[in-house]
Amino acid sequence: MLTEERHQMILDLLKEKEIVKIQELVEATNASESTIRRDLTQLEKAKFLKRVHGGATKLKGKLSEPDVKEKSLKNIEAKKAIAKYAAKMIEDEDCIYIDAGTTTLQLIDYLPNDKDIVVVTNGLTHIEPLLTRGIKTYLLGGYVKPRTGALIGRGAMSSIEQYRFDKCFLGVNGIHKELGFTTPDPDEAVIKRKALQLSREGFVLADESKFNEISFSKIADIQEATIITNQSDQDVIAEYAAITDMKVVGT
Repeated sequence: MLTEERHQMILDLLKEKEIVKIQELVEATNASESTIRRDLTQLEKAKFLKRVHGGATKLKGKLSEPDVKEKSLKNIEAKKAIAKYAAKMIEDEDCIYIDAGTTTLQLIDYLPNDKDIVVVTNGLTHIEPLLTRGIKTYLLGGYVKPRTGALIGRGAMSSIEQYRFDKCFLGVNGIHKELGFTTPDPDEAVIKRKALQLSREGFVLADESKFNEISFSKIADIQEATIITNQSDQDVIAEYAAITDMKVVGT
């Protein structure tokens, strides 16, 4: 079978199943495992699919964005492990920005009790747990985005410009070596970018599903923030660790 025919067969199978295992592709194409791995690498570089552990999956649409309920049900243990590690970055008397999102929401449970900190957030869902923890909290103004509960728009931008942060903790939808950190909504991207610019240190909290994904709106280049992740693929870790700071946690 010609390379082009194998590639087309792989893409056709992905359209049917959304995710395929390497062994399935070996059996379907009568090719060796090493050949299939090489095919997947080539197709990923051409932005036709995304490699995952043991196979490949379809790339998400650039505007694809699950709502808060959908996201909160995915990768819970990974998000908790990432959040717990991220909380260790916080020091006494830090002013921190916590971005809207389900991974950043988990961070609130691990905020240190023995440190005097102030939190600024644009996450509507973050307010109750922050107040329950007794943490001094400021909420940005602006338009409430129904799908994510994030405060965005002109009001949010005007609000955030009044602050300066020691650290910010951001959520993203995509992480890509060349195309950087991305999210589907340009208005959310602007707020995330501004938070990063106003912070002494920036951290992106992202489970391994976010790697090699690309969304519509760029937030920042990959080198502009430290990535805290549960990424388990050693090849992916090596690729990204060569160009930016990464903290890898176990789950």
